[in-house]
Amino acid sequence: MPTMAKKTQQPPKTFEDAIQELEKILAEIESGGVGLEESLLRYERGTFLVQHCRGVLAQAEKQIEQITKGPDGTPTTQPLEEKSE
Repeated sequence: MPTMAKKTQQPPKTFEDAIQELEKILAEIESGGVGLEESLLRYERGTFLVQHCRGVLAQAEKQIEQITKGPDGTPTTQPLEEKSE
């Protein structure tokens, strides 16, 4: 029986790939074609993907917020400061 130990999971290359993988996982679980253990593993992966997507969206939101109008009313941008984790 597979263990549900946390493993380091690799994020997809793009946000769109993450969404596509989430849709596939959801369809597999909803179809009932996979057993309980496999469903749990897919659920764990899905949870990881959701958290990854939220992070990508939060980063995009921060970038959008940094777009400001200059003194003459034209849009300007400011570089995003990278956070070390």
